[in-house]
Amino acid sequence: MLKRNYLYIFLICLNILFALPAQCQQKVLGLKEAEQIALANYGTIKSKTNQLNASKAYLTETKTEQLPNVSVSAQQDYGTVNSQFGPLYGLNGLAAASSGPIFAKQNWNAAFGSLYLGNVSWDFFAFGRAVEKVKVQKSAVNLNETDLAQEQFQHQVRVASTYLNLLAAQQLSKAQQDNLNRAIDLQKVVIARVKNGLNAGVDSSQANAQVSNARIALTNAQETEQEQSNLLAQYMGVPPTNDFTLDTVFVTKAPANTDPQPTVNFDSHPILQFYQNRINVSNEQAKYLSTFSYPTFTLFGVYQGRGSGFNGDYGSNPGDYSSSYGAGADPTRYNYLFGVGLTWNITTPFRVHYQVQAQKFTSAQYRDDYDLVHQQLNDQLMLAETRISNALKNYHEVPEEVKAATDAYNQKFALYKNGLANIVDFTQALFALNTAEIDKYITSNNVWQALLFKAAATGDFGIFINNF
Repeated sequence: MLKRNYLYIFLICLNILFALPAQCQQKVLGLKEAEQIALANYGTIKSKTNQLNASKAYLTETKTEQLPNVSVSAQQDYGTVNSQFGPLYGLNGLAAASSGPIFAKQNWNAAFGSLYLGNVSWDFFAFGRAVEKVKVQKSAVNLNETDLAQEQFQHQVRVASTYLNLLAAQQLSKAQQDNLNRAIDLQKVVIARVKNGLNAGVDSSQANAQVSNARIALTNAQETEQEQSNLLAQYMGVPPTNDFTLDTVFVTKAPANTDPQPTVNFDSHPILQFYQNRINVSNEQAKYLSTFSYPTFTLFGVYQGRGSGFNGDYGSNPGDYSSSYGAGADPTRYNYLFGVGLTWNITTPFRVHYQVQAQKFTSAQYRDDYDLVHQQLNDQLMLAETRISNALKNYHEVPEEVKAATDAYNQKFALYKNGLANIVDFTQALFALNTAEIDKYITSNNVWQALLFKAAATGDFGIFINNF
């Protein structure tokens, strides 16, 4: 029984030992996961999302502007009603509506009065002004939607490019670390041979210089890696870290399809859509402005009730009034009216003409911007095809370079250890191997970078992200 317990404990410990490496292994941050985190966290995308929501809310408000204005008011006042003949203008509403009989002298008789009013006013026809305003806001919503879409697209490209740059920087750091290790191995061999009198003392100086150079190259590579890591963290909206573990597929193999064709029309490019909608908004604004040249037809109606503490014969009998609140608050006279009105400032068309003209020039400006971006994207697409072709050529050549450089390094190292080669020949082989390893790490990465460049030019991010 005791042996069985020991065996059981031994098996548990064995399982724990095998499980520890898997638990300690850091999770790989895939490119698609990085893209999702970036799209969810990046500040500019959040800002443009709120901008879109605001424009949608304003569109709803704009539609309600077609409803008639319905106003109600009630007032109860206490004061005198002295009046006199004479002209008066109620400048900025600064006048009192005291209506009463005209007496020969001032008196201070005061009573309560009240006014209850309901008013309806509806601009029922203005040559399509309200409809055009809604169209302007709808086009503004479309503009903000495409603005968000093009920002998301460009951010996807930025994140992918930074991801590839960081991966390349990590591999370059690895290559420089391997180069440093080889330089240290050389240093040990040189020092041993110099101490035994087999080589001149200057060889140790050269070996020391080679080690220092390798350390400097490693430090520079690590600094570049830290910069790219910090930039990726910024784009993802997460705290900076130097511990990103990335998917090495981008440095180990080329894309599955090196000549993918976009599935979206070129004119549907997110950036071109944004610039096209700028034109659309400006055109709609020009149409909206032109409606101000025409008059506005209005339906209106008023119903009112009015009460007063001054009785009907107050003009001939100044004592016939009541200062009680109830006498003035209770309405005793009612009036109504309704009608149709036309409002037109006949000088407005002269001003509107130039406003419309200015807006049309703005549309022309936006069209020029669109044409420029369209041309730039076309040129970028042509350049992308060339970059892919050149990157593939280098990708197919690099295995031969690495093999030749490795063979030369091994040969020179063996010859130097046996005193059959000088240190200059060996350091040249060491440099050639370091260069070949760097090329090995970045050539496939360059193919992916070129493919990303094509995705950015065509507006189809799927030809990159779905190609591995």
